[in-house]
Parts: sequence; C-alpha cells; structure tokens
Amino acid sequence: MTSFQPETVPGQAPPADSVHPRESRTDAPTSVSRLNDTIRGFIERWGSVWVEGEITSFNRRGGNVFGRLKDLGSESTVAFRIWSSTLNRLPKDLKVGDHVVACVKADYFPRTGDFSFAVSAMRHVGLGEQLERLERLRVQLRSEGLFDPVRKKKLPFLPHCIGLITGENSDAEKDVHRNAELRWPRVRFRTRHAAVQGDRCVPETLAALQMLDADPEVDVIVIARGGGDPQTLLGFSDERLLRAVAAASTPIVSAIGHENDRPLLDDVADVRASTPTDAAKRVVPDVSEQRALVGQLRARLTGRLTQRVVHDIAQLEQIRSRPALRTPHAMLTSRAQELWMLSNRGRDIVDRRLESERRRTRELSAALRALSPMATLARGYAIAQLPDGAIVRDAIQAPAGTALTLTIEQGTLAARSEGAAPDAVPHGTALDVDPPATGSDRLDDEPTDDGASTGPA
Repeated sequence: MTSFQPETVPGQAPPADSVHPRESRTDAPTSVSRLNDTIRGFIERWGSVWVEGEITSFNRRGGNVFGRLKDLGSESTVAFRIWSSTLNRLPKDLKVGDHVVACVKADYFPRTGDFSFAVSAMRHVGLGEQLERLERLRVQLRSEGLFDPVRKKKLPFLPHCIGLITGENSDAEKDVHRNAELRWPRVRFRTRHAAVQGDRCVPETLAALQMLDADPEVDVIVIARGGGDPQTLLGFSDERLLRAVAAASTPIVSAIGHENDRPLLDDVADVRASTPTDAAKRVVPDVSEQRALVGQLRARLTGRLTQRVVHDIAQLEQIRSRPALRTPHAMLTSRAQELWMLSNRGRDIVDRRLESERRRTRELSAALRALSPMATLARGYAIAQLPDGAIVRDAIQAPAGTALTLTIEQGTLAARSEGAAPDAVPHGTALDVDPPATGSDRLDDEPTDDGASTGPA
C-alpha cells in the first residue's frame, strides 16, 4: 500500500494524496490513486473464497483465460482470470456452460480500477442448467430435421434487395452495409432494427423477420449482431425464433457474434456466417471478381474460337491441296474410258439377251403352232363329228347313211357316210401323204388336246 505523506501548506487545501477517502470533502477531495489504493487494501483483506456458478465466458488470450461466472439462480455474474501458471493445474476440458466450483481471490488493479477474481482452483460440478437446456433443445430440433442440409435454401446469386435485422446504429449494421456496398455498389437494403440482447430481443426479432419474409422484394434476410458472451446471445437460441427461421420462405443468413460464438440459430439458418462481414461477402458477389471472371471467360472463348477457326482453315487448305480437288477434271478423264467400256458392255449384254429371248420366243411360237389342231387341219386333215357332237374315231361309228359334220381348215361341211371304204388304211398305219413329222409335228394320227381324232379329209 502506498504511503502518503501529508504536506500541508497553511491557508491552502491539503494535497489530494494526503486526504483519506473517509475524510474527503468538497474543499479537500482525495485523489483517484488514493481511492483505488484504499479499495485495494480493503479487498485484500477478504482472502480466498469458494464460489459455485456456471461459466458463461471462457476466452484464452496470451496463455491466460478471461471469463465470467454466472450465479445459478439469478443473472448475477463476476469476472475471473486464470493465469497460465494456474491453468496448467486445472482440468483441460473447461468450457462455456460448465457448472463449476472455483477458489477465487479478489483482485483490484489501482491503475485501471478493474475488479476481478483470480482463480487458484476450479473443478466441475456438472453440466450447467443453461447448457443442459440448450443441449436438450438442440437434440429435439435435430431429431425434427431442422438442422438437415437438405431442407436449407440456396442463396440467390445476386439479390436485388437484402433484408437486414440488427441493432440500431450497431457496428454489425455498419459492417454489413460497408462490405456489401464495396463488393456491389448498387446493392439495396431493407433494414429492420431490433434489440439484440435482453428480454426484447426475441419478440422484436420475430416481428422484423415476419415483416421482411412477407416482403416480395426481399431476396435474402441477414440476422446480424456483434460478438458477446453466451449469456448475451441466449436470445438467438430461443425456440420460438428458431422455428420461425425454419418456417420462413426467404433464405436466412445467421451472422451472430464472432467465429467462436455458436448459438442454435447458426444451425437452423440456411447459411451460417462467422461474422457480419462474412455475411456480406456470402450474400453479395464481388463486382470486381465477377468482371475479372467475365474477362477470363471471354478470353477463353476468344482463344477457343480462334483456335477452332485456325484449325478448320488448316484442314480446308489440306483438303484443297489433295489431287482430287486440285485437278478434279483428271478424275473425270481417268473414269471416262472406264465409263465408255462399261456402257458398251452393257449394250452388248442387253442386245445378246434380247436376241436370245427373241429366238426363244420363235421356238415357243413354232412349238405352239405345231401343237395346235388348226395346224393339223391346215395340212389337209378334217375332223368328223356325229350329230351328237361325238368325234368319229372308227369307221364302225358311222355306218352308211350316218349324217356327219366335217371340220376343215376353212369352215365345216355337211356329209353323209357311205360306210367303211373297202380300201381303207388299217388303223395305226402311217400315210405317205406328208413327209415324216418332226418333234413338233408328231401328232398326225394321235389325239389332240381337245380329244379330236385326225385323218385325211
């Protein structure tokens, strides 16, 4: 404790450092240093105490830990510090939400006026009530499928209007606006302010969400706030807000706290952004990057088209350089003789075939004429028929006086039989009237196809 030596001057107010806080008055105030030193001296007499509570903040910086301990039955909290030398002796799995018992000693810093408790020992008692409640809710929502990636909606590539829910005049609002406008200057926002902690957080956020989700111009909604200890972020793990976010038709981005902060809203929202700045980068594309991408695509397209045109020109030149296209008439000349020979050969084949068919036709015509009864009659034969139309084949069929009808080459004759002639040629004897019959004429004494018998007329 600093030793203050009063150096009073007659007729003047005593120096502030020489005035004890209990003796201070309007004309003789004490100094800040004397006040802080007095407070420290008073606090040092408390000694160490064992306290029970729930860890609501546990941040590591430079090997030390700075956090807060919350009362189990009320909202009262105290700050604590764990130096690196003490941290090595404590359980390694200490974290936010743990229910612990700690041995603490009051520590007051006169230079800054900061008050906290230095932890010399800490052990688990059980899972904190708050963490246990959140874990039960997490399990329930996961079982209902609210964390399932399949149900989450995709963000639009370039939203025309962005809905923003955040605290009024907050750093989160400024970060989202500034970073989004830097990436895409013409981006539009529709901002609804709401309390981001405390009792008003959930109802005001729900009202803002309902309003923006019903707005047809809003393409995506960002819920943002700056970092904070888990106690201040409890509103963003409220079941009412989580179910409203899951039921919204507009894609929702959660940008609550910093990278280490993880309220349940991060798991239910369609996209989780680690910070408000990250939310702006996820929602709005970078115009410079898009221009560079378009430039790259244009360059690639130009290169591909140029390469294709050059390749096709080279192929065309190669085709044109072939003999068949360089002197096409040579190909026709070489084939002209072959065409003439094939034409002559075709004509010869057709002529021979026609002559062969003509000869065959003549032969068939001659054979047909030879087989015809009219050819037999033309040689002087006649066909004798009885009145009933029967053909006379034997002399005994026409006794004397029998009326006969004689069919000759030109017409018919009526005759009457005088009976069998005594000098008649015996049946089957060949006549010497005509020369011997050929193969086609060998029907002089044989029945014709129509059953008529033939004989000299």
